[in-house]
Amino acid sequence: INPLAELTQKRRVSALGTGGLARDRAGVEVRDVHESHYGRICPIETPEGPSIGLISSLASYARVDEYGFIQTPYLRVDKSNPKRHVVTDEFVYLTAGEEEQFVIASADIQLDEDGGFQTETIIGRFMGETKAFPSSRVDFQDVSPKQIVSVATSSIPFLEHDDASRALMGANMQRQAVPLLIPDSPIVGTGIEHRAAKDSGSAIVSGVEGIVVYADSRIIKIAIKPEASLKTPRGKVVYDKDQAFNWEAYDQIRQAKMTDLLKVEAYPLTQFLRSNQDTAILQKPIVSIGEYVQKGDVIADGPSISKAELALGRNVVVAFMTWEGYNYEDAVIMSENLVRDDVYTSIHIDEHQIECRDTKLGKEEITREIPNASADALKYLDDRGIVVLGTEVKEGDILVGKITPKGQTEPTPEEKLLQAIFNEKAREVRDTSLRVPHGGGGIVQSIQYFSKSNGDELGPGVNEVIRVYIVKKRKISEGDKMAGRHGNKGVISKILPREDMPYMADGTPIDIMLNPLGVPSRMNIGQILEIHLGMAAKKLGVKVATPVFDGLTQADLADIMAEAGMAPDGKQTLYDGRTGEPYENRVSVGVMYMIKLSHMVDDKLHARSVGPYTLVTQQPMGGKAQNGGQR
Repeated sequence: INPLAELTQKRRVSALGTGGLARDRAGVEVRDVHESHYGRICPIETPEGPSIGLISSLASYARVDEYGFIQTPYLRVDKSNPKRHVVTDEFVYLTAGEEEQFVIASADIQLDEDGGFQTETIIGRFMGETKAFPSSRVDFQDVSPKQIVSVATSSIPFLEHDDASRALMGANMQRQAVPLLIPDSPIVGTGIEHRAAKDSGSAIVSGVEGIVVYADSRIIKIAIKPEASLKTPRGKVVYDKDQAFNWEAYDQIRQAKMTDLLKVEAYPLTQFLRSNQDTAILQKPIVSIGEYVQKGDVIADGPSISKAELALGRNVVVAFMTWEGYNYEDAVIMSENLVRDDVYTSIHIDEHQIECRDTKLGKEEITREIPNASADALKYLDDRGIVVLGTEVKEGDILVGKITPKGQTEPTPEEKLLQAIFNEKAREVRDTSLRVPHGGGGIVQSIQYFSKSNGDELGPGVNEVIRVYIVKKRKISEGDKMAGRHGNKGVISKILPREDMPYMADGTPIDIMLNPLGVPSRMNIGQILEIHLGMAAKKLGVKVATPVFDGLTQADLADIMAEAGMAPDGKQTLYDGRTGEPYENRVSVGVMYMIKLSHMVDDKLHARSVGPYTLVTQQPMGGKAQNGGQR
């Protein structure tokens, strides 16, 4: 569904399956965090529910050795000089069993310029326990503070200020983010966004070094740097292998009409592919013609990637305040601005499929001749009875016309007379056409047609299969689920007109109002620090990275806020949009990175008058997929 979900899926570790545990048999001890997880398996990212602790995620630096053990890297301490032990740049991968014999210092201890320890005693780990050791006993040091957590967890800023259960929700919900029409990377990040986007496989990475000679929305072409000098038949040197290969050099080769001697690497881009979650997969180039690219550079963004950085949501101005009780129980109040400016608009592609089978009474048939259908209902169909590409369709419109033979009954005298006059057998067929389901309108984007007569391999008894793909833009609406990165999730309860939203002293309206009661009991204070830092960074016009367990301290945050001209507590006076009067108390206002999740109200809304019944009990079916009733 998005690059982070793809990356996490590839790094998933499971204790279930063949030779593993069964969900109902696994006890609490198996699911718990163990000291051997350190640097190997993330203690935070695991599903909520029956498989908690049984399915987990590989930590950021972990790798699996040839025996299937998970290893994690440590920096070696050089003990050759007995008076002075120095941490080297050499890293060693250890399994959990090998690690127990060594004293390992944490990554955040203070070292001097050449890597020596500054203090006599050091907090370290030995035999699975953490305690103080003399610095002379230290054998290894952690590579990085984010060594213990997974990629999804290490993209939560101020993780160290969040309660673990909320951090778990934050890590899991980032994987459910819907790719937006206009992605935007976070103002407050953790520094891992570029690497996550590059390694996810959603972006296109250049495999060669050279110059971009062509780039559009469908393909990028890169001319590779020549290994030898290029000369004309008369011996004039057009390009010397020692000179820099830049646009001027390429231009000289082009003017000498020798471009066919250059190797050109082509990278096709995907356009409007459908993901398994019905979101659109779009790639767009971020390099321009004449640009020099190194091997390993990102040359095209994928879904939820902006300028080669992970961009799951948008930066919005958030205030922690109540408004007429509309944000009771974690509900979210949003400004109409976000709807109008397509801030949280996403593109969705729905697949609709119909099969033509052999029945006992004869073959089904794809046709335009549908009994009892008005001319209005057939106006979008072509001669075959299939909808025309590019048509805008609504609920209930026919996509593919299909008729199924009915059992023959004895014709009435009137039908016999008609058959005699018009000399035709009255066709006993019923309409089984493919229609647009509830909440499924949009524009017909592509049609796939498979047929046995064309040599396509179809199932037994199936003669034709037709798939129609419908694309639509979904603006955010009431009932959609939103979340921050700290497990602070909620449902949109009201979208207010911009003139009713509270505004700041300079007239800027608030984008989203969150309930302040959602913070104290949940203990995810990271969101408060994020809005203050986000506001300061926005005022200073910069983007900040605050790495996990190694980020900003309170003093740093206070300095940055002072530099941005903010109050020390980060609060300001807001004015009621309806009356223009200031609110009694000052309000915490800042910039938060908010994500739209894939639980959207259009997919969940469902109504039924009369519909299918269960064969045995004759009770109504259940669920939206079966057009069922409520219980």
